[in-house]
Amino acid sequence: MPYPKKLLNDYEELAVDLHPHWLYFFEAVFALIATIVLGIVVVAVDAPSAVKWLVLALIVASVLWVVVRYAKWMTTNFVITSDRVIFRHGVIAKSGIEIPLERVNSVHFSQSIIERMVGAGDLLIESGAEGGQQRFTDVHDPDKIQNLIHSQMEQNEKRMFQAHHPDASPAAVNDVMAQLERLESMRERGTLTPEEFETQKQRLLNQ
Repeated sequence: MPYPKKLLNDYEELAVDLHPHWLYFFEAVFALIATIVLGIVVVAVDAPSAVKWLVLALIVASVLWVVVRYAKWMTTNFVITSDRVIFRHGVIAKSGIEIPLERVNSVHFSQSIIERMVGAGDLLIESGAEGGQQRFTDVHDPDKIQNLIHSQMEQNEKRMFQAHHPDASPAAVNDVMAQLERLESMRERGTLTPEEFETQKQRLLNQ
């Protein structure tokens, strides 16, 4: 199910709403296929009744595993808005995390060979929010999501600057954005610490 629109702020726009990649089902579906094949073999060789009942129990357990996985998949949302990164999950009881874009320090992605072939991977977000680092697994096209987060961060910084300086000219806004990009590059290279970056960023936005 999609992320509830009623949970968005009035000024907030939804950029992307994702469920986990289909790799999320791999283990459960593999177990179901394996138990079904085992059941066919057991019937073909006319195994004892006790063995047949055991295999039937394994098939039922595998089916339940797939059903539970599907329910969790349907109720897990990775959301990027114009203001936040949101991760929300839970079939009955809900839990999650929200990271304001202005608190995001860096975004990293990783993919194994198989994940790269199917368009999945992990995303690691380092932020000044509580917890510091958050890893999200089974993300669709994590490299594209990384770029989208950076794009939303730039737009969010631009809106913040314009809100503080409504009379600023387009040239002044572009100049501040260029300086922020240089600061972000320095932070990523390690020239600036996250704390120094935040200080310089606030100085630019408030000047």
